[in-house]
Formats: sequence, structure tokens, C-alpha cells
Amino acid sequence: MPLTSFERFLRLRSHDMVRLAAATPNGSVGDVAANADQILMLARRAADRAADLVLFPELCLSSYAIDDLHLQDVLLQRVEEEIGRIVGDSEALPAMVIGAPVRRGGQIYNCALMIAGGRLLGVVPKSFLPNYREYYEKRWFAPGAGIIGQEIDVAGACVPFGTDLLFVAQEMRDFIVHVEICEDYWAPLPPSTMGALAGALVLCNLSASNITIGKARDRKLLSASQSARCIAAYAYSAAGAGESTTDLAWDGQAMVHEMGELVAQSTRFDDTPELLFADIDLQRLRLERMRNGTFNDSRMAAGQPDRCFRRIGFPLKTYEDDRELHRAIRRFPFVPADPLQLDADCYEAFNIQVEGLVTRYRATAGRHLVIGISGGLDSTHALIVAAKACDRMSLPRSTILGYTMPGFATSERTKDNAWSLMRALGITAEEIDIRPAARQMLTDMQHPFAHGEPVYDVTFENVQAGLRTDYLFRLANHHGGFVVGTGDLSEMALGWCTYGVGDQMSHYAVNSGVPKTLIQFLIRWCIATNQFDAAAARILGDILNTEISPELVPADAQGGMQRTEDRVGPYALNDFFLHHIVRQGLPPSKVAFLAWHAWRDKTKGEWPAAYPETAKVSYDLPTIRHWLDNFLHRFFTISQFKRSAMPNGPKISSAGALSPRGDWRAPSDGNARVWLDELAQALGPASDRAV
Repeated sequence: MPLTSFERFLRLRSHDMVRLAAATPNGSVGDVAANADQILMLARRAADRAADLVLFPELCLSSYAIDDLHLQDVLLQRVEEEIGRIVGDSEALPAMVIGAPVRRGGQIYNCALMIAGGRLLGVVPKSFLPNYREYYEKRWFAPGAGIIGQEIDVAGACVPFGTDLLFVAQEMRDFIVHVEICEDYWAPLPPSTMGALAGALVLCNLSASNITIGKARDRKLLSASQSARCIAAYAYSAAGAGESTTDLAWDGQAMVHEMGELVAQSTRFDDTPELLFADIDLQRLRLERMRNGTFNDSRMAAGQPDRCFRRIGFPLKTYEDDRELHRAIRRFPFVPADPLQLDADCYEAFNIQVEGLVTRYRATAGRHLVIGISGGLDSTHALIVAAKACDRMSLPRSTILGYTMPGFATSERTKDNAWSLMRALGITAEEIDIRPAARQMLTDMQHPFAHGEPVYDVTFENVQAGLRTDYLFRLANHHGGFVVGTGDLSEMALGWCTYGVGDQMSHYAVNSGVPKTLIQFLIRWCIATNQFDAAAARILGDILNTEISPELVPADAQGGMQRTEDRVGPYALNDFFLHHIVRQGLPPSKVAFLAWHAWRDKTKGEWPAAYPETAKVSYDLPTIRHWLDNFLHRFFTISQFKRSAMPNGPKISSAGALSPRGDWRAPSDGNARVWLDELAQALGPASDRAV
């Protein structure tokens, strides 16, 4: 039966994702048949979990630590026989990369063998052989460095042999695999670097690295850095239980990194065979390379290495159901889930803002920082950044002129919080009631509200927002200061700000690089790390727990306040969309797929462990689809002209910013049709809730 659009939507390969499995089998020292049994057993288990490629350790067929037994012809002959058996049984299995000693031209090579679809496809020799300290590989093996364009006879098949092989999936143009072996990636110029420059997005390392104190950290560092530098996935599998411990020990470390991030890692020092699964986003990698001019310049500087590699096609096994995702999807892509990294990132983000504001203040002739304080998240965060900036410059906090400006819908809670925070921080605080001026302006405009009609349209809202900013600019003129902007990155993405003389404008937009979700965590961090005294911390906590609202429209008959997220959608989802569409360039259907996996129920996704309350919310696919449609329309159609005229402000995250002088340049008169059409093709018309 043909797949429904929803079934196609759920499939990993529909979104250019492939599943890698890194295997750590139980070895049997020199027992080639037993090792082959382990390889086949783990490959079958990998097939049961819909793996596309299974990576095994170095010399896993013969065992690594057998020393001079590598020179025994009877063992090498049995290796070839077992290679033939594995190849014969591979028809119904995923593609495999296994390690084995292979004879050629009177020499033995430490090799990786690519097997798929019942065929041996190619043999890659180890380039660099360690021959120092505990290693004596040159005693048994010939180096593979420089071997290109050759062939080899193995187990009755003549196949390509050399370090110039790339393996390309016939059904997925981006699934390009390069293979290197252990010591190769400890070298100053790993072979995988040239493989990546030639187009490989998946780099595999078969290893038999013995374990010593701290070596696991070194391997992880190398894997992470190679995947980051090469803009690739790096899969690593090292020998474990069953290798000879005559003089060495083994921990069975396996891991997969993607662009510097750890996707999955194995249990070390485990006596049971293990399979580590990781789903790799090939599209993300391809798009990142496309954006990275330095990567492509390196290709040219290296002599266009894609011309020097032979490409060998391999078939992908077809699975009926590959919908389970084997990678963590962060609900808050701007916020790390790891507590230590979260703390470090918050420290950096906060201090980047402080440093930016300090530098801008010193560059002006002003004597004051002027901020409008609403009692909401953004103005609160801008204020505490300004307070720290004053501390750093050894200026009294009274240098900050804070103004709370109640309008027609200002609640007592936010007004009280604004006053309490200003007092707790010791700034110069004043209140200006904008209602008389707003009423006069509405009267001059002959707006219905001026005649007692409850008309709360965009004019009614923007008269208030514009007056607040107008007051702040004139107050800055009057007191010799400059206006510190409070609007954040999420609001600029959605256009949820009043253009011109409104909250879109300021003299310095200190929050412009910080998304709403990160601002929430930054304020939490300030509380947790005692950046301010207990009184200020208490008020900050209350502000965090206040409903997000612009407070421009009076409460309804039931007392319900205007809620920002009812209009623009949950900021958690909007920041998710912002990161994956703008920073990564992913198509909307892929973003919906990732968001669904992150948010579909309270047990899915990855959130900061330090704040378990962030796990309480879930969103179904129709909800995600609805707000993604809204995001695409707002971001691509109605908001860019505001971003094109946004004031200066510091970039905070490597995930990007929206300044027209920085990360994002786009036409102000664009439209969202291409993105909306792509989403509709994947999930049906926007009104269709059948999914």
C-alpha cells in the first residue's frame, strides 16, 4: 500500500537522516570464526533496529593484540574464509565496515572492509602505523599511506584497494562515507580530512586503541574536533572485552559526534556486546558546508581532492519502519541541557551583554542609561545587565534612569514588580503615566476609543508603545543619556515590536541577540549564582512566573489579560523554529519533524536538567504545524523591514543573530510562499487536521 503523507513524514530517510550503529563485540583472541559469529550477530541486531551502516573495531575479525600470530598463514587464510562467509550472509544486513588483516603482494595490511548487499565493495588500508611505546604495528603490517588506484583479491573477489575510496549510498546522494583506522586520526593530517574535503559527510574510524588513564577523553576530543573541523559526522568504535590483556587493557569505547556535538556514546568496560545507535542529519551537514566559505576554500587549497577519490556505490537496506529517532532533540536549541554547559553559556551570554553595553556607554558622551521598565522579562533583563555594567565601570547604579510608564492595560502586579526591582537595584526610578498623552493622541486622530468605544486595534496598541519610546528618547536628550533597548531576538524574528518610534528602536539594543527562552534561563542563572541580593532575586523570581503580555489591551469581561503567546505562539516553539530555519536553513517539514520528536509528549526531547519544570509541556503535530505556519508568515513576509532597520546590539550565540550587518541579510519585501508550500506538500493544506 502507498504510504500516507503522515507516514512519509515520520520516516527518517524522508528527512535525509541515516542511522549509524557502532559495535563493540566480545572478541575471541585469534578465534576468527567466533569473531565472525559476533560480527554477524551484531549486524543482525542492527538490522532489527533499522541501522543503515554498522561500524566494527579495528582487526575485529582476527583480534588486534595477537602480535606475531598476524604472520601465521593459517590464521590469515581463515580470515579470508570468514570474510567470504560474512559477505555471503550480508544480503539481508545493513552495510558493514569491519576490520581484518589482508594479504596483498607479499605484505599484510591492517584494513577496513566495506561490505553491503552481499558484496565486498572495497578495502581501505591503514595509512599510519604506530610503532612507538606499546605499539609495534610495522613489525607485521605495511603502511597504506600513498596507496591509490589499486585493486586487491580477497575471498574470491577483486575489489578496489587504497586510501582513495569513498562509499556512496545509491539511494541517498548525501550519504558518503570515508573510512580511516585508529592511528590515522591521531596524525596531524588525518586521512578523513581529505575525505571530507572530497565530499564525505560520514567519517568512520575503526580502532583497537588500548585504554590508559585519560585516553578516553583524548579520543572524545579528537572525534569531536574532527567532526567540527570537517563539518561531518564522526563515528568511532574501539575494541573492548575479549582482546588479549597480556600487556594492555581495553574499554570498548564507541561514540558518534556530529559537527562537534556528541550524539551518542557507549558504556565502557562492559562484558556484553554493545550496539550504539545514532541518527545523523546529513542535510544539516550539507547545508552547513554550503554556508561555510572556509570549508570550500580549503577544498581548492587542497587541490580539489574530490578528483582524487574513487566513489563506490553501496545499497541501503529497506526497512518497513524507521520512525524511532536515535538522537536527542533539544527543546530549547539556544539553551544547553547539560548543567555545566548551561552555567558556562549563561555566564558568557550575560557578560557579553554587559561588555557590549560598557563599551557603548564609554564611546558616548552620555551620562545616563535610560530604560523603560515594564515589569516584564525583557526590560527586567536589560535592567540587570545595565546594573552590572555600572558595577563594572564603578559607577553608581543611580546612573541608570528607569521609567515605568503605565498605560490602559498595565496590571498592578507588573507595575509593582517594576517599582520593586528598580528600588532593589538602587537605580534612579520615576513613573510617567502615558494615558493622558495617549488619550489626547487618540482624540486628535478621531479614534473610536476617544469617544468611549472599546476599540482595541493596532492603532490603540501602537499609540501606547510609540509614546513610551518617544518619552524615553526625549528623556535621554533631556538628561544626557542614551536609550537601552529591551526587545529580544525572538520578538525581532516575529516582528512583535512597534516599528520606528516604538520598542523596535533604541540607541543600543542590548537584548537583540538573545532569544526569549534564553532570557528566561539567564534570569534564572542570575538568581542561582547570586548576581544580586536576596531582595532583587525574589522579585526576579516573581517576574519569571508572570504571564508574558504586552499589556496594551485592557482585560476582558472575565478578567483575562492579553497574552502574547495567544497571538504569536509559544516562544518555546518559535525559538525552536528560529534556530532550525534561520541558523541551519532546514526546510519547514524537517523542522516540524524535529519539533514533533522534541515536543510530542512529556517524556520526549531534551531539556535542561537543572529546570525540570521545562519538561511539563507537550505539543501535538497539528499545534506545531499551526504555529510553524504562523512563524513562516511572520518571519519571511511581515517582519524583515523591521530587522533591516534594527539598532546596534551584541551577537550572543553562535546559533546566529538577525542584524542586517551580521548574520542575516534578506529583502524587506520578500514572501513566505516557498516555505509554506514545502510544508503543505509534506503535511497537506494548513486547514487539514487529519494528521
